[in-house]
Amino acid sequence: MKTNKRILFLAQFSMLLAIQIVVCFTPLGSIPIGPLVATLAGVPVIITAIMLGTKAGALMGFFTGLFRFLVATFAPTSPVAFVFTPFYSIGDAKGNFWSLVISFVPRILIGVVAGVVFQALKKALKGRKSAKVIPYAVSGILGSLTNTVLVLSGIYVFFGQAYAATLGMSYELLLGALSVTVATNGILEAVVCAVAASAVCYPLRRYSTAALAEST
Repeated sequence: MKTNKRILFLAQFSMLLAIQIVVCFTPLGSIPIGPLVATLAGVPVIITAIMLGTKAGALMGFFTGLFRFLVATFAPTSPVAFVFTPFYSIGDAKGNFWSLVISFVPRILIGVVAGVVFQALKKALKGRKSAKVIPYAVSGILGSLTNTVLVLSGIYVFFGQAYAATLGMSYELLLGALSVTVATNGILEAVVCAVAASAVCYPLRRYSTAALAEST
């Protein structure tokens, strides 16, 4: 039984990591919805946390932060890539230690928050019909918003002046602009994560449980 669980864990984690690589390194990781763009990097992290546990979710979040760091360092797609890597600069704007914090910590905490919230709600709603949806959806929403709020807060606190100057924006307007980002892209990504977590994790958990039962 322990061997079967370990094999299943490794297989599922490897598949989710492969999906995360595609999401992080190709245009498939972004979905344009009207004038907005939803990034999908949080989805595999949340699914990992729900399916495999909080520690696995945090590990997937670490890999997500690593991939973001690598893209910002070696193939930056934005002039503000310095907020994600200490090895990129543009003009007087340079990355530093806090770039690593912004790149890694919010992504790791996606998995931590999603995993902890899911386990708590699963236990609280055990035996109720709402347990089929609410733990998954709420975990997806809170995990996604954790990343959005922490990344944008880190940018404002540690790189506010440089970030605004690089974008040609007045620093006094930056907080409002970041708040709009949370209210638009942030909410959109949270909804996408909630739908993905509910649609994918509930049937997968039932299938995995049934498969393990048949193998014993």
